[in-house]
Amino acid sequence: MDRYERILTLHRILKASRYPVPLTRLREELACSRATIYRDIAFLRDALGAPIESDPEQAAIRYDATEGDRFELPGLWLTSEELASLLALNELLGRADPGVLAGALAPFRARIEGLLSDQVSGRKLPIERIRVIASGARKLDQATFRTVAGALLSRTRLRFEYRARTTNALTTREVSPQRLTHYRDNWYLDAWDHGRDALRSFALDRMREAHSIEAVALDRGVAELDDHLAASYGIFSGPPKAWATIRFSAHAARWVADERWHSQQQGQWLPDGQYELKLPYSNSRELLMDVLKYGPEAEIVSPVSLREEMRIMLQLAIGAYNAGGGA
Repeated sequence: MDRYERILTLHRILKASRYPVPLTRLREELACSRATIYRDIAFLRDALGAPIESDPEQAAIRYDATEGDRFELPGLWLTSEELASLLALNELLGRADPGVLAGALAPFRARIEGLLSDQVSGRKLPIERIRVIASGARKLDQATFRTVAGALLSRTRLRFEYRARTTNALTTREVSPQRLTHYRDNWYLDAWDHGRDALRSFALDRMREAHSIEAVALDRGVAELDDHLAASYGIFSGPPKAWATIRFSAHAARWVADERWHSQQQGQWLPDGQYELKLPYSNSRELLMDVLKYGPEAEIVSPVSLREEMRIMLQLAIGAYNAGGGA
């Protein structure tokens, strides 16, 4: 943690604390030496004017009870994670398709660009030098997005025609929208499907003729949504049916060990330098495709059924090449 983030973290700890904060706790949370924490406290108090009070008997500090509520750091202070998120959001807004949605989001983008400007000199930062590249984004109908988002926020039901990619069958659905999910550069609606009496996820780009209807949406609890829609790997819903164990080569491990595949994943380094990743899944399709991109650098160890699915996929791929097709 650099000095900038230490000062910001120190300020936020003191703002949130009603009682004096021990210096030992501050040293642990800021991961710095005793001398460094004293220098940071002095800078926060003397250079930035923070109303710091000391408690020598407890070796602790706090913000003055009266002035502490009003005190804020001068200018704009963001952690690296917050800055990255703000920059990504700015780019996401900039990629919005032309139309009413882009126009509605324009004031938000202007506000973000204002926040990212240099508050001291008044000079705008070269935001154009930071870019977010979309991967696999599908064309989204703006009218559909507005209709879905409007029904979600007004808590009314939706009716639409839906053509599933898996079967290509066209069905009419009536749902109670629960939440919108932006996943891998595409939008999905998590909803209670009244025709199937169950939670489902729908890709917005597969919806047609979407319109809200005069019926109050049925609300499902957050815990139920997470258990059904976020418990397994990827976008596919449903409780986990098994845990996958995937072993990556020492070369691929340099990337995989730092990646977040799932909130409940378990990873460990093996003695030979390989990396073993375990995670829950419900539908195997997305997981198999993500493992497949590593080619010979990844091997599904278990369960046997998942390993067999991967083996069949690889055999079919080899068969396509052995068939002698192509130009």
